[in-house]
Amino acid sequence: MQCPLLYRFRVIDKLPQKPSEAATRGTLVHAVLERLFDKPAVERTPGGATALIPAQWDRLLESKPELGDLFAEDPEGERLARWLGQAEQLVERWFSLEDPTRLEPAERELFVETELESGLRLRGVIDRIDVAPTGEVRIVDYKTGKAPRPEYAEGALFQMKFYALVIWRLKGVVPRRLQLVYLGSGDVMTYDPVVADLERVERKLLALWEAISLATRTGEWRPRPTKLCGWCDHQALCPEFGGTPPVYPLTVRPAGPADDDQGRMDPVRAGADRPAALDGH
Repeated sequence: MQCPLLYRFRVIDKLPQKPSEAATRGTLVHAVLERLFDKPAVERTPGGATALIPAQWDRLLESKPELGDLFAEDPEGERLARWLGQAEQLVERWFSLEDPTRLEPAERELFVETELESGLRLRGVIDRIDVAPTGEVRIVDYKTGKAPRPEYAEGALFQMKFYALVIWRLKGVVPRRLQLVYLGSGDVMTYDPVVADLERVERKLLALWEAISLATRTGEWRPRPTKLCGWCDHQALCPEFGGTPPVYPLTVRPAGPADDDQGRMDPVRAGADRPAALDGH
């Protein structure tokens, strides 16, 4: 939805992306908040949480050594220290938004997957799921950036509705609340979904998959210029910046019987090119 050409670069061409300090800091903070709940409730303090940062950073480096390149030109360690300090601030801010001593998550970093009647699979990783004694479900996602302006709130909630749809289809339960926790600005955004919301999301996902399937067949992935282009790693390959995309790695086929009257492809048939699945991020 952000940019069809970027989707192609990431999913079909699988072009490498340089690690960024912001994204890596987000991964680190997520790991700390996940591991904090391994501790007894009384030990879930700001100091106890920030004390986890060095070990979690070491674990990240062990699993992804290339992250060390972020601070390769930092011989004195000043940038790294400042970066770790920013992660500490985000973790500490979380305590002003939620009280972990009163939380016992049912799930953390939960991988979920379901298949719709169309054959399209949906999958993703949910940061946290809370279940009340009455059985009500709350889906929580941590964001290390700032909360979006109200006019962009719907876009931010789409990911959460995606997760809610997966849980509904998996367990037959509509989550009572969706909660986005923005550590960068200290805001909490909540939304209480109903069945009609999730049905609309399902229809949107099916239409999105049809568009992906058709583009996969025809090789027509158009760039969609936005302000986010300035953060893109692939400007040198983008026609909007005078670049030329790499040779399309799949066989290009013209629209045919697999397409409906609107030129859209049945998502089930897309498995011939790539798995019929959408990941929530």
